[in-house]
Parts: sequence; C-alpha cells; structure tokens
Amino acid sequence: MSVQERKERERAARERLIVATARELAEEQGWDAVTTRRLAERIEYSQPVLYSHFRGKREIIGAVALEGVAELAAAVRSATSAAPAADGPRGRVAALAHAYLDFAARHPAVYDALFQLDGGLAYAREDTPAPLKDAFASLLETLAEVAGDGVDPGAFTETFWAALHGLATLTRAGRLPPEYAASRVELLVDRLARV
Repeated sequence: MSVQERKERERAARERLIVATARELAEEQGWDAVTTRRLAERIEYSQPVLYSHFRGKREIIGAVALEGVAELAAAVRSATSAAPAADGPRGRVAALAHAYLDFAARHPAVYDALFQLDGGLAYAREDTPAPLKDAFASLLETLAEVAGDGVDPGAFTETFWAALHGLATLTRAGRLPPEYAASRVELLVDRLARV
C-alpha cells in the first residue's frame, strides 16, 4: 500500500469518526450541543482537522443526513420484503409506514438532520444526492403498487410520505395521543392505499 493510499484511508476513517461522533452527540443532547469545539474534544483532534473535512456544522449535518437516509431506505426495504406475502400490497404499505415511523422515533437527531435542519442538501432537484433519491425510491417501490388508477405514483408517494412525516413530527412533539398511534397508521393505509 502506498503512502497516499494510507493517508486517504486514514482521512476517510477520520471523517467517519467525525460523523459518528456528531450523530452520537446529537442523539444524546440535541443538535445545539454539536459544535466543532465539542467534536474536537470528543474525537481528540484539533478543530482545524475537523475543518479540513467539513467547512462547518451545516456540512456535518448533511453528512449525518446522508448516512441516515441510507439506513432509512434499508429499513423500509427490509420491512416491506419481510411482510407476509399473504398480506399483499396493503401489508407491504403497512410495513413501510411502521418502519418509517419507527426509524423517526428511534433516531430523532438523524431524522431532524434529514428533514428539519439545513444540511446543505438539495431535495427534489436534479442535483439531489443519490442516497436521498434512493430513499425516495424505497418508498416509491411499494407505494406505486397502491397509488390507484390515473394517479401519478411519484405524487402519491410524496403525499403518503408527507402524511408519515406529519405523524412522525407531531407524535414526537407530543401533539398526538400515543394510544392512537397504531390506529392512525391503519387509517392512513386504509384510506390512501387503494388495493
């Protein structure tokens, strides 16, 4: 292995450490606690080393979002593929909804990085990063089956996703009673997923 390859490998490892540490700190204490000073202390590198990887917190949020959205896509695909075949498309949609909401609840800081904070990422444009496009595709793969005749699958997926996002954020904010969580998902699936 050349010196250059070793340096590139070390740089990539430092970058993964920065992102993992930022994510951990945000999940523990919220995004306000994520500062370059605190990150530098936790990973035992100087602030200039952090700035050699990321220009600031905004780029770190973006990196956490890209890592998290890949995990969200994997969780959705895993859940939909594990849904019992006998349940058909409706079962896959219900599995998708539960996987999405579960991810949002288990990873609130990552969810915020994806949908609430400015990570400098482009959404719904030509220059949207591939992991974001893939996450949308993970929803579209299942939701296109149930969009209904004459309904654009992309628009249907956006609408269903918006409903899931609303449930996730309102639940987390304590604005929806927790005892109706399951019935809200059933209602959403029953009313929107035409099978």
